[in-house]
Amino acid sequence: MKLVLAVVLSMCVAHALADCDALQRFKVKHQWAEAFGSAHHRLDFGLKLWNNIFKDYADLRGLFKRVNGENTYSPEFEAHAQRVLSGLDMTISLLDDQEALTAQLAHLKSQHVERNVKAEYYDAFRAELLGVLPDYLGTKLDFSAWNECLKLITSNIKA
Repeated sequence: MKLVLAVVLSMCVAHALADCDALQRFKVKHQWAEAFGSAHHRLDFGLKLWNNIFKDYADLRGLFKRVNGENTYSPEFEAHAQRVLSGLDMTISLLDDQEALTAQLAHLKSQHVERNVKAEYYDAFRAELLGVLPDYLGTKLDFSAWNECLKLITSNIKA
């Protein structure tokens, strides 16, 4: 019986640690505010992120024809990049409000279902975002918190 209890307890702890818990949500919210910044800093962040995505996943560029994805410095693409990151900004700001977060994720999911976004593209976005964040946060980056919270976000947007 003690063995069963120990196994169940271990599984519960492992599950709790694997999720985006309250402390991780707090860290991500505060680190995002620093990394994403404001004004022109946000444009720089978006350009760095999308240029890295297109460098590592060139086939994704074709998905952005309607927003001039061939030229990430075009006004159309810069606006699109900011819309995407503003959606992420809103989602991150709602990490501590489960009801609003659930509604936001459902809204984002419906938008992405309409556009036939493949599941693996979310993994690419998450990987590239995790690759850019150290440039803005340095050693303050809590990679584990970001990884878990981004998994929570992207898994709820995937179709």
